[in-house]
Amino acid sequence: MYGGHFMNLRNCSRCGKMFNYIGGQPICEPCKKAIEEDFQKVKQYIADNPHASLKQIAEDNEVSSKQIQQWIREERLMFAEGSPIQLQCESCGASILTGRFCAKCKATMANNLNNTFARPKPTLEQPVKKDNKAGMRFLDT
Repeated sequence: MYGGHFMNLRNCSRCGKMFNYIGGQPICEPCKKAIEEDFQKVKQYIADNPHASLKQIAEDNEVSSKQIQQWIREERLMFAEGSPIQLQCESCGASILTGRFCAKCKATMANNLNNTFARPKPTLEQPVKKDNKAGMRFLDT
């Protein structure tokens, strides 16, 4: 127990060392820093070599293709028109430069989501009219 709270210890999914997990990806701070350094290196490489293939980018920067593809899906990396790296929208198959979906499919999904969670407008209920004949009656005795 630390400061009244239990520490949430986990093993880093990259290096295997134990660390205090706060949230997000289960990766320790030194590995997060190393991944960010790799990202900046790859980003600069793509800017300098816009027509490089995914394999070439991975090999020249000693970063896995899987990691590069993750950055692409997260929309952290974008490729220039004419790049040999061809991405397709996961919904309609249109050619895209980054991410998972084209702008049209993103807009459609956002509209569908908004429509799903749209609250129905409250209807004003008409007050029930009381019938003068209905109600309690008292008998004279």
